[in-house]
Amino acid sequence: MKLSSLKPAEGSVKTRKRVGRGQGSGLGGTSARGHKGAQSRSGYSRKPGFEGGQMPLQRRVPKFGFKNINRVEYKAINLDTLQALVAESAGLKVINFETLYSNGLVSKSDLVKILSRGTLTSALEIHAKGFSSAAIAAIEAAGGKAIVD
Repeated sequence: MKLSSLKPAEGSVKTRKRVGRGQGSGLGGTSARGHKGAQSRSGYSRKPGFEGGQMPLQRRVPKFGFKNINRVEYKAINLDTLQALVAESAGLKVINFETLYSNGLVSKSDLVKILSRGTLTSALEIHAKGFSSAAIAAIEAAGGKAIVD
């Protein structure tokens, strides 16, 4: 193989359509744009969602529901996740936001809520923005504390 013998794969390179270069090319005159109308003019761009004058989909489908601007979105962390965290880092007694963040379980802007999936066998002091009632019961049954920040 030599640099002089390199060429692109068969059919991968196509010649560019040169419009408006005389009648002999077959693309002269109207430059393959048809006669008159907005689409034949320079600078025309179709609006997003335009369906040729038909009532567009976003106007045919009715509006429904609403977005609650006061909604508080929590990042859910379950007890089995916390137990796995304790298992991999022995001697861990306090779990707070910094612990969860440093282990990649939450991002900086998350509000953490502890939920009760799984079982907790370690006595832990857990700090979070929220707890489910079942999670608080499980944490206290294991001999730990649930502290709302």
